Amino acid sequence: MSIWTRITDAISAIVARGESLLALFERRRPPEESVAFTIAILSLGAKMAKADGLVRPAEVAAFREVFHIAQKDEAAAARVFNLAREDVAGFEAYATKIAAMFRGRPRVLEDILEGLFHVALADGRYHEGEEDFLNEVARRFGVAPDAFDAIEARHLEGRRQDPWAVLGLPRDADFATARARWRELVRAHHPDKMIARGLPPETVNLGNARLAQINRAWEELSARLRLPSAAPSA
Repeated sequence: MSIWTRITDAISAIVARGESLLALFERRRPPEESVAFTIAILSLGAKMAKADGLVRPAEVAAFREVFHIAQKDEAAAARVFNLAREDVAGFEAYATKIAAMFRGRPRVLEDILEGLFHVALADGRYHEGEEDFLNEVARRFGVAPDAFDAIEARHLEGRRQDPWAVLGLPRDADFATARARWRELVRAHHPDKMIARGLPPETVNLGNARLAQINRAWEELSARLRLPSAAPSA
């Protein structure tokens, strides 16, 4: 049974009982052992999407890039997205629940925020409402402003892309400091590390995309500093 089938079944049971999807977050099992984690991202993503009653192809594609969705599961993923969007609870309640689920694990909360950025920019635009939404989620997650700025910079390619911001570096950082920071990010954001933090294996696509952004920023930054870039050693 795929994760999408399990998620659909879980949501259907909640809806049949007339409960909010937030009821799933009252379970005692760790989020990485249940469908609650994935539903959290789906629910927040759905709240951020336009309430037009339809799942846009770009939104489905964005989820496919964050979570590996087999073709046979696409209908189930779309149904989950629509059900989550129709839930009466506000996104603030979900953000608060998720923050409690991962208290003391800031990297996981940053991973979730990054996934939301990916969905927000699926249509190629960064709306003011989405920016406000993501800022509020970050506030409830306790994500530091500099961490938020780095995540935002990684996703605003072609608008405010800045290698210093992508790597979370001050502009007066020297080459050694910049290289050390790059290597730290490569290690921290490797897909295997994300899975070890409790993210489902389906997030491997997000991890790969993030590494590509980090490496592009390093290549540009090292070129600006007129020093050769190098791949991080094992």
